[in-house]
Amino acid sequence: MRIHTHVRNGVAAMAITATLVGLTACGAGSRTNEGATEVECDYTMPEADTTVNVLAYNSSAIDPFTDTMVASCTRDNVTLLHDPIDFSGQVTKTTATLAGDTGTYDIIETYGFAVPEIASAGSIEPLDDFVTEYSEKYDLDALDEGMRSALSYDGQLYALPMQAQMYIMAYREDVFEDLGLEAPTSFEDMIDAAEVIREQGDIEYPIAMPWSATADISTNYQAAMNSEGADFISEDGEAQFTTEESRTALEGMKSLLPYMDPQVTTFDQPSVQQQMFNGSAAMAVMFSGRMNDLTLETNSALFEDFAFAAPPKVGAESPYLFSRLSVDGWAIPANTQLDKDMLFQMMASAVGEDASTAAVPAAYPAREGIVTDDSSRYAVAANNTIAETMPAPNHPASAAVTNAIRPVLVQVLLGQTDVDAGMQQMQDLADAAIDGL
Repeated sequence: MRIHTHVRNGVAAMAITATLVGLTACGAGSRTNEGATEVECDYTMPEADTTVNVLAYNSSAIDPFTDTMVASCTRDNVTLLHDPIDFSGQVTKTTATLAGDTGTYDIIETYGFAVPEIASAGSIEPLDDFVTEYSEKYDLDALDEGMRSALSYDGQLYALPMQAQMYIMAYREDVFEDLGLEAPTSFEDMIDAAEVIREQGDIEYPIAMPWSATADISTNYQAAMNSEGADFISEDGEAQFTTEESRTALEGMKSLLPYMDPQVTTFDQPSVQQQMFNGSAAMAVMFSGRMNDLTLETNSALFEDFAFAAPPKVGAESPYLFSRLSVDGWAIPANTQLDKDMLFQMMASAVGEDASTAAVPAAYPAREGIVTDDSSRYAVAANNTIAETMPAPNHPASAAVTNAIRPVLVQVLLGQTDVDAGMQQMQDLADAAIDGL
C-alpha cells in the first residue's frame, strides 16, 4: 500500500531540536545489537582502519534497523559504533554534529519533519545519484514512494526511508464489549463512549492523549487540523491558523478535555502508555511505535485486552483521520570525512527485505508488502490509517512555526486565551517565523 504524502546553522537547528523532542519518540527498545538480523553488506573496503559512527535513538521500532547495520556492516578493518541514546539526546547530537565543518557522526537517523530545513541548509547529502546506482542491487524500488517523498526536499531525496509511524487508537476491548461499545470513528463517538465508561464507575478519565505542553500537544493540534484538510502551513507557504479548519480543530480538542486526566498537558507518550498499562484509561491515540509495547505480557497484566483501530476523525464528515505520519530514514551528514558511497551502501543494506521483515511488529517498514494484515495485532489499523492520513506540506519553516505557536496553543486549550484571540496570535507568530527564514 502506498503512502500518498509529501514530507519532516544556529537558530534553525534549535527550532528543529525543540520541536522534534516530542514528535516521534516511539518507545524504549534494546540497548545492544545482540540477536540482530544478519544481511549482506557489500561495500568496497577502505585500506585504512575505519570507524563509522552511527547516530540513532534506541526504540523497539528503530533498533532492528540500527542493529542490523552495525552487526552486518562491521567487518575486517571497518567498525560501526552505535552508543545507546534516548530520543531527546539523539536530536541534540544531530544538531551538534551538523553544525560545524566536521561532525562526530557519519550516518544519522532523521525524520521527514526535519528534512526540509536541514536539507535546505546543505547539512545532509542528496542521495539521488546513489539510489540510481544501487537501486537494483538493494531493490530500492520496493521502498514506498510516499515515504521517499516524505524524506525529499525540492525534488531530491535526502534520507533513505526506514520506517514510518502513524497515529493508532488503542482501546480496552474487554471494556468496550462489556458495555456494548464500538471503536470510535469521530471525536463525538469518543466522548459518547467516554461518558458510558465513566458512568460504569471504574475509569474516571477514559481518554488518554499525549498532550505534553513542551512538544506533543502541537503534533496533536496539527493532526486535528489535518483531519479537517488543512495544515499549519499551506502548500504555497501561507500560515493557516485563522482558518475554520483551525477553529474546528481547537474546539474538537477542547471537547475531549473533560474526559482526560487534568494533568494531560504534562503527559508524553510513555505517560499515556502507562495509563493504558495500569487501566486508568480505556482508549488512547499515539504513534504506532508505541503499540507493540501494549501487546507484551511483561508490560501489563492487561496485554490481552487491548485492541487497535484507525484513529477517529475530528468530525464524522471530516476528510481525513486524526493522524500524523512521521517517516524515519538514514541520512549522510555533508560534513562526514568518510566515503559516502560506502556509507550509502551500509544504509541500503539496513533497509533490505530481511531487516525490514525482522522489524515487524515493532515497526512499520518502508519496504512495501512487509506489513500484512496478519503480521501484528495492529497491522490492520496501521494500514487503514495510512490510507486516510492527510499529506503534509514540505516547508522549511515547519519546525520554527510549530515551536512559535505552541505556548499560545496551550493557553487556548486550557481556557486561558479565547479561541479567536489565540488563533490570531498563532497566525501572527507563524507569519513572523515564515518571514524570518
